[in-house]
Amino acid sequence: MPTQPNPFPAGSGSAGDAAAIGITHWLSLAAAPTFGIMALLTATMGNADMICSTMQGASPFGGMVPMYLLMSVFHIAPWLRLLSRQRSGARRS
Repeated sequence: MPTQPNPFPAGSGSAGDAAAIGITHWLSLAAAPTFGIMALLTATMGNADMICSTMQGASPFGGMVPMYLLMSVFHIAPWLRLLSRQRSGARRS
């Protein structure tokens, strides 16, 4: 089976590539705060835990709030990279 050439070779530098990179950067920054807000809203307004955990005496780590908080922690890396770049840039100035 012949392989097809890559339609987006490295270094093609089109404006579409730059726009896609910009969009993915901002989307990666949106994930952690979104999950944090979802955790806050679920903890204060919603009671989805009653739907999700029907067993009495279920683990306190089994609800939606801990899941949202965990997802927020897993998606914090882009924020840490951004802060690291800003701090290293401030030190050079």
